[in-house]
Amino acid sequence: MKTRMLGTLAVSEIGFGCMGLSFSYNKTSPITHHDAVKLLRNAVEAGVTFFDTAEVYGPWTNEALLGEALAPFKGEVVIATKFGFDLDASRTPPMKGMNSHPAQIRKVAEASCKALGVEALDLFYQHRVDPNVPIEDVAGAVGELVREGKVKHFGLSEAGVETIRRAHAVHPVTALQSEYSLWTRDVEAEILPTLEELGIGFVPFSPLGKGFLTGKIEANKAFGEGDIRAGIPRFQGDAYRSNMALVALLEEIGEGIGASSGQIALAWLLAKKPWIVPIPGTTKRHRLEENLGAAELVLTHDHLAQIEAALAKIAIVGDRYPPALMATVQK
Repeated sequence: MKTRMLGTLAVSEIGFGCMGLSFSYNKTSPITHHDAVKLLRNAVEAGVTFFDTAEVYGPWTNEALLGEALAPFKGEVVIATKFGFDLDASRTPPMKGMNSHPAQIRKVAEASCKALGVEALDLFYQHRVDPNVPIEDVAGAVGELVREGKVKHFGLSEAGVETIRRAHAVHPVTALQSEYSLWTRDVEAEILPTLEELGIGFVPFSPLGKGFLTGKIEANKAFGEGDIRAGIPRFQGDAYRSNMALVALLEEIGEGIGASSGQIALAWLLAKKPWIVPIPGTTKRHRLEENLGAAELVLTHDHLAQIEAALAKIAIVGDRYPPALMATVQK
């Protein structure tokens, strides 16, 4: 697989979002630990060098899973993890509130290194912007960890333009991770131009719309226990039926070039900018192979123009998160 640059960090052009291996999706039939380890190693063997996790996924268990699965590939892969919450493992979800105070950042960095079995974190994101801690203090704290050799690169997630600029002025931001896909395009107006200006890479999470853009989620689907999609407005009733127009478009284009709708969605992101690295997640080997196949697709100017023209006529219905989670997203 080809390499892309997130700032000064080289990674595979498609990464692997690991959240769904232990958090936020169906708890009634989860992937086994053995199969998850095998899948992660399959990903490395297929050329993936970029893996995304966080202390909150599980919590903590996702990092430990990656530490075990990727131990044979130390020095060959990049692992990104995140800080920013007070956690209580007995709660669902486990986040008690935001916490990006410098002492907490240091505590999380040490715990994440231990869970991952590494001496330094490759990429350390602030998971969500903490309104109670100046971003300068956050960037300064991570900068200290970089100077101490405990963190290699600093990142932000779901941060707005002003926050990005203020953080970058204190310590270079390597990458921003925010939701971006064919049905979530908020970042295009101001955020992407800012990242390009500052030389910051972009990592879209949920690049397949939490599975919606694959066309494999049926109308009125009963999501399993603990599945975040059960509370997302876009997946419900009339919103779902209206949003299926986007999937129909992807399927039409895919039929013409022998690709799935999910592959078209990922190829569209890759065509946007050379410093964009999507991180689709999956629990299935065949879906992993399908996702990575998107890197081989080349969407022509005509394909991209067709998509843009059609998108201009499609109104996405419903928020991408329930209200409580939407409140954590900066604009």
